[in-house]
Amino acid sequence: MSSNTPSSSAPRSERLANSPVVRRGGQWWLVTGSRSILSTDPTFTGELDRFAAAMAAADQAVAELRTQKRESVRRDAR
Repeated sequence: MSSNTPSSSAPRSERLANSPVVRRGGQWWLVTGSRSILSTDPTFTGELDRFAAAMAAADQAVAELRTQKRESVRRDAR
C-alpha cells in the first residue's frame, strides 16, 4: 500500500458514518482491515457524496439544536 492510501486506522472524522468508506484527496476508498480499494464507479461515488452531504447537514442541525437548548437553559436559570 502506498502512503497516500487510507488505512483502517484513518481518523474517525474521515470515515463516512462509521462505515468502511473513507474520503481522501477527493476520492472515496473502501477500507478493510488489510486493504483499501479506490471506488471509481461514478454512480456509487455520487451516492456517497450525497450521503456525506446529508450527514453533514444533520450534524449541523443537531449542533444548532444543542446550542438553542443550552441558551434556553441559561435563560431559564436567570
